[in-house]
Amino acid sequence: MSKPVSITTMSTKGQIVLPKAVREHRNWAAGVRLTVEETEDGVLLRRAPLFAATRSEEVFGSLSREGPALSVEEMDAAVVAEAARRARD
Repeated sequence: MSKPVSITTMSTKGQIVLPKAVREHRNWAAGVRLTVEETEDGVLLRRAPLFAATRSEEVFGSLSREGPALSVEEMDAAVVAEAARRARD
């Protein structure tokens, strides 16, 4: 069974309106950023990632800390304390 086909028109500015059913199905609201990829069959739209892709080598050690490394338990406790602080604010 094939998916239903919708037709839209491109404006003189190159803008198109995505059908409401597609926007709702994809949960794309006004302002969503999309990547546009030209393919052999046409054009592919995807939600753009919120952050640029990074490698772990690019971010390891980016937060400096004086003193010995914290244990996993100490890090977990710090996360819980910060979450509690933010919940109060």
